[in-house]
Amino acid sequence: MGLTKTEIFTEGQNRLAVMLKAMAHPARIAILEQIINANTCICGDLVEELGLAQATISQHLKELKNAGLIQGTIEGVSVCYCIEPKTWELLHKNLDGFFRSYKEPANCC
Repeated sequence: MGLTKTEIFTEGQNRLAVMLKAMAHPARIAILEQIINANTCICGDLVEELGLAQATISQHLKELKNAGLIQGTIEGVSVCYCIEPKTWELLHKNLDGFFRSYKEPANCC
């Protein structure tokens, strides 16, 4: 496979791609939904809620955190996660702008 040549794309395009790539797994969508629905930090309930192994959930959380979509704090032996509000707002604005940029053409193939 060839290189992705990310340097030829804008910073905004690359950032959006990183966030969307991190979200592009059903387990990660489910994790985000659980965090959003809880409307608070989640510290360990995800294993019971999702039925996945702790190691699997930890790996998905790592990907979401690396993309900046969630943030984590250490509380004792637990790491608690919540939505990273600034990144979430950036994602919302970028996707909103992206979807609004499409105007249905009068004549299309």
